[in-house]
Amino acid sequence: MTLTSPAPSQETPPKTARRATRDFASVLRWREIPVTIALIVLVGLTYLANPLFLSQQGVKDLLLNATIVIILAVGQAMVIITRNVDLSIGSILGIVAFSTGTLFVAVPGIPIVLVFLTGMALGALLGAVNGLLVTIAKVPSLVITLGTLYIYRGLNNAWAGGTQYFAGDRPDNFGALSVDTIAGFPLITLIAIVVVVIVAIFMASTRPGRDLYAIGSDPEAAKLFGIPVTRRVLLAFLSNGILAGLAGVLYASRFNSVGATTGTGLEFDIVAAAVVGGVAIFGGSGTVAGAAIGALLLTTITSALTAIRVDKFWQQAIVGLLILAAIIIDRVARIRTQKKLRLSEARDV
Repeated sequence: MTLTSPAPSQETPPKTARRATRDFASVLRWREIPVTIALIVLVGLTYLANPLFLSQQGVKDLLLNATIVIILAVGQAMVIITRNVDLSIGSILGIVAFSTGTLFVAVPGIPIVLVFLTGMALGALLGAVNGLLVTIAKVPSLVITLGTLYIYRGLNNAWAGGTQYFAGDRPDNFGALSVDTIAGFPLITLIAIVVVVIVAIFMASTRPGRDLYAIGSDPEAAKLFGIPVTRRVLLAFLSNGILAGLAGVLYASRFNSVGATTGTGLEFDIVAAAVVGGVAIFGGSGTVAGAAIGALLLTTITSALTAIRVDKFWQQAIVGLLILAAIIIDRVARIRTQKKLRLSEARDV
C-alpha cells in the first residue's frame, strides 16, 4: 500500500498574503508613521535649500534644541494619556533651573549627581502637588494646572527677583554635558534617549503603565475593573514632575543663563509636541516615542524655517496647523473605531 502525503493546502498563500496585508495596514495606522515621514521630508527639503542644515554642527544644534522638549513631552504624554494635562510644566522647569544655579553658587563643589537628584526631587514635589489637587479636589486638570502655572511662576519670581545665574557660575564639567558628544550625540541628548526608552518600556510592559491607558480610555470602566485610578493619575503627575525637574537641571547646563522668566510659555510647545506626536488629546492612546518624535519635528520646523529665513510668524502658524490636524485626525479615527464597534456588536446580536 502506497501512502501519499496530502497536497499542500491551496489556501496557504492567500492566507499568508492577507495576513501580510493586514500587518502592513496596521503599521500604516501607527500614529508615529506620519510624523516620522513629515520629519524626514522636512529635513530633506531644508537640506536641499541649505546644505549647511545637516552639517556636523547643524545636526548637533538640532539635537540640542530638541533635547529639553523631548524630555518634557515624554512626561506630558503620560499625563495626557490619562485624559489630563499639565500646564505648569514650564514653571516647574523654571523654578528647578533657577534652584540649580542657586545650588552651584551657594554650595561650591557640590556633586553634580546631587544637583540632579535635588532638581528631580523638587520637580517631583511640584508634580505631586498638581496630582493631589486634581485627584482629591476632582477639579479638571486644565483648571488646576493653569492655577499652579501662575503660583509656581510667582514663587520663582519672588525667589529670583532680578537675579540671574550665568554659565560662569556653574562648574565646567556641568556645562560640558551640552558640549561633549559620544558618536556625534551630545551627552544631554543621550540622557533624553535613555528617558524615552525607559518610559516607553514602563508604559508598554508594566501593569501601572497599561493602567494609564485604561484610565484615559474610560475612567469609570477602569474603576469597575479595580484599577486604582487616583494612585495612577497621581503617578502620572509625579512622573511628569520628575522629568520636568530633570529637564530643568539640563536647561541650566544647556543655556547661558537662568532667571525668573526661564521656561515661560514653554508649556504650550510641550503640549503641542505630544499631540502632534500622536498622543490623543482626549486620552487613552499614543506613545511616549511618538511624543518624542513630535518634539523633534516641532523643534526641527523652527530650525528649518530659520535656516531658510522664513518669518517667525509662519513658524507659529505651521505649529498651530499641525496641532489642529492632529486633533482632527484623532477625532476622525475615534469616530471610525466607534462605528466599527457598533457594527460588530450588531452582528453579534
